Amino acid sequence: MRRRPSVSTAAVAGAAALVAGLVQSADAGEPKDAGAAGAPTAITTISSGWTIPWGTSWLPDGSTALVTERNSFKVFKVTPAGARRQVGTVPNSQTTGGEGGLMGLAVDPDWASNHYVYFMHTSSDGNRIARMTYDGSTLKDYKALLQGIKKNKYHNGGRLAFGPDGYLYATTGDAQNGADEQDKNSLNGKILRLTKDGRPAQGNPFNNYVFSLGHRNPQGIAFDAQGRLWEAELGQSSKDELNLIKAGKNYGWPTCEGNCSVAGMTNPRKTWGVAEASPSGVAIVDGAVYMAALRGERLWQIPINADNENVGTAKAYYVGAYGRLRAVTKVPGANQLWLSTTNADGNGGEPAGSDKIFRVTIS
Repeated sequence: MRRRPSVSTAAVAGAAALVAGLVQSADAGEPKDAGAAGAPTAITTISSGWTIPWGTSWLPDGSTALVTERNSFKVFKVTPAGARRQVGTVPNSQTTGGEGGLMGLAVDPDWASNHYVYFMHTSSDGNRIARMTYDGSTLKDYKALLQGIKKNKYHNGGRLAFGPDGYLYATTGDAQNGADEQDKNSLNGKILRLTKDGRPAQGNPFNNYVFSLGHRNPQGIAFDAQGRLWEAELGQSSKDELNLIKAGKNYGWPTCEGNCSVAGMTNPRKTWGVAEASPSGVAIVDGAVYMAALRGERLWQIPINADNENVGTAKAYYVGAYGRLRAVTKVPGANQLWLSTTNADGNGGEPAGSDKIFRVTIS
């Protein structure tokens, strides 16, 4: 767990007034041939009064987003203008006194016909992936799809996303158990790939749920325009990572943190010192990965190249202006992001109801 100092409302407001854009770069010496990308040009508060908004997923038509609150287990519908209404809760959920609870969600790409929404949450028997139906008004019909993912106070992973192949991808933390990340038969310390009914996806590299292994606490996943999967991961004490995920690859933990030369391990495409990042959600807009940082209290932009695996110079926005940044999600049909804070999570030093959702314009 990483803690940040308590930030007063006045300090946050003062810092926000000073923020106009890029203030920082990371990792000297990285390739400079990544594709040109836009940049954040405006940020606006669209919704306030939240308590640990953890996951965001849009309906395919862009008319509404669904947002989870980690500790209350509530799910809200939020309009593009920021109006919100609770549509239900996810049953069988519990917290861990740390990072567990109601975490990520993903709206089915075929939502218009099946009304399915998927959640990852902590329960009495561990972390689960579950499915519910949402008819545009009410959330109901809970069904557990995958159980037996170990939980702990920290390192629960929790992000969900649909890939262009139609399968559901899920990040799982190591649950502070150093034996599971390298075990191909364990569900922990992995990126999982499963069907909409909760079965292992066809073509998974180990003939089970596991898509990739060797992860410590993966917190963000997003697919680029080429269908490649990018992942943000919290390190332990030296390096946080941005990884390009490929089927069957081993991303090193606990043998490696950051880059290493151990045979069979896949190095990250970018690393940061842990004070600069502690990453959570990621999204991809206009040729760049945007990575929300918790302890680092900033939004990182990392240009990516469509023709190769190089990434460009990472730039930091809104450093210290809004506190701990948790979810970052592309707005359908627009070069915009939704960006949420979790300053009420026990590490941010702020009271319940202090979290916000922002709209960030990229141009």
